[in-house]
Amino acid sequence: MGRQRPGSPTLEEVAALAGVGRGTVSRVINNAAGVKDSTRRTVERAIAELGYVPNLAARSLAGRRADAVTLVMTERDWRMFGEPFFAEIVQSVGDALADASVQLLLTLVRTGAERRRLVEYARGGRVDGVLLMSVRSDDRLPDMLAEAGLPTVLLGRRSGDENVTYVDADNVGGARDAVKHLVRGGRTRIGAVTGPLDMYVTQCRLRGYREALADAGLEPLVVEGDFSEGSGRRATAELLERHPDVDAVFAASDTMAAGALGVLRAAGRRVPEDVAVIGFDDFPLAQHTDPPLTTVRQPMEEIGRTMVRLLLEEMEQPEVAWRHVILRTRLVVRGSA
Repeated sequence: MGRQRPGSPTLEEVAALAGVGRGTVSRVINNAAGVKDSTRRTVERAIAELGYVPNLAARSLAGRRADAVTLVMTERDWRMFGEPFFAEIVQSVGDALADASVQLLLTLVRTGAERRRLVEYARGGRVDGVLLMSVRSDDRLPDMLAEAGLPTVLLGRRSGDENVTYVDADNVGGARDAVKHLVRGGRTRIGAVTGPLDMYVTQCRLRGYREALADAGLEPLVVEGDFSEGSGRRATAELLERHPDVDAVFAASDTMAAGALGVLRAAGRRVPEDVAVIGFDDFPLAQHTDPPLTTVRQPMEEIGRTMVRLLLEEMEQPEVAWRHVILRTRLVVRGSA
């Protein structure tokens, strides 16, 4: 059986058995030039005898990369993978990485154990960088990755003083513009259906809503959702029950706005005559609701492209400063408000 040992054989054991240095083993693994045929055969015999399985950490010794990054979703619910926001980000990130000839891996992380496994997986050289989305305010995963020296870019941020590179949209300004549009249209009882309140993106959109109402001297009417269409239905039904005189709904995502439209229709409220509705995102579905949805456009393609650009730059120069990029939003007026 040769000299195979329990556990995973190491690069050092291969080098010792072959009587060469670690760098020589690495060059053989990576099929690099500069190794004599006889030495190459000796190293290959040692690899076979020990049952050594080279990983991507060994490849990095020769200056090679995994040529892969992982997009990590820290959402606790598998169903969120079906939401348009996730699909749009995967497409924009995937397109940008394809242009750079880098493989995209998708990872779902829900528990503390899964967070630790992800960090170890990434530290093992299997990916060159990490893109994170759906990060809650108390999540330490970005810090764990930073402490491990792994290039990391967040979609959004955990708080106003985020210390990891991120790309975000102007959520405060976008929400403010949406509510000001409703106020200009004569609406005075404007409800908000928010995302999860432990996400900074939700807090920012809620802040823009509250600022616009305060400027107009109006009272906030707030119900929490989770960005899904089902939560939009539940929250709108609750809003109607609590405040039957509501004449507008600002939903913090297009999917929740679509849910709101269905509930309002079932309650006999005409949109926009009785109740105006505005969403946030400008996904393709916004053009196909009945009526078509007035919404705040996030530049999804630019968000994905910018995340990838910043990550590739951080992979090339790990010592560069963290970058914080906030992209503009734009109100798109259609039939619902």
